[in-house]
Amino acid sequence: MEETKVDPRVQRTRRLIMDAFIELSGEKEFRDITVKDITTEAMINRATFYYHFADIYDLLEKALSEVLLVNLNGADFADRALNAETLTAMFVAITNFQKSLSNRCHRGYEETIARIIREQLEVILFDILKRQYSDDEEALNTLAVVLSWGLYGASVKWKQESTLQPEAYIQSVLPFLTKGIGSDH
Repeated sequence: MEETKVDPRVQRTRRLIMDAFIELSGEKEFRDITVKDITTEAMINRATFYYHFADIYDLLEKALSEVLLVNLNGADFADRALNAETLTAMFVAITNFQKSLSNRCHRGYEETIARIIREQLEVILFDILKRQYSDDEEALNTLAVVLSWGLYGASVKWKQESTLQPEAYIQSVLPFLTKGIGSDH
């Protein structure tokens, strides 16, 4: 089967649009950014924008997903077991992502950010769990959901209230997560 290659010009234009959007999001609220603003900043026409993205929400989702993928690279977790070190690395990756977003205005799209983080964590966690355990896939999928929502929720709480470094913040709960709630610690 032949692999299709993406034209470098298409990749460059897509990157240009995303960069323009990220630049504008540092200056304006998301709800105030228009396709015209993006096309002007990227020096492209509207048809080019719509060739690459269905609308501004599609651009938002893809840009955020790409930024998160840089922080939470699934390949970094491909050979890992689910343990304290892996959970810490995931927590640090999502808190770094949250910190990078805090430099921009994002009111109005917090739920999109939350969904993207949880979905990507879920996929990575499920893959790790599937490799580590041969148990019921449905149960492992549910565990991946629980862990992804828990890690995301803890990152939000950390961002709102904590003065600790992310590693220090998560350390106190790792024994409960890795050894089980009912075990002696």
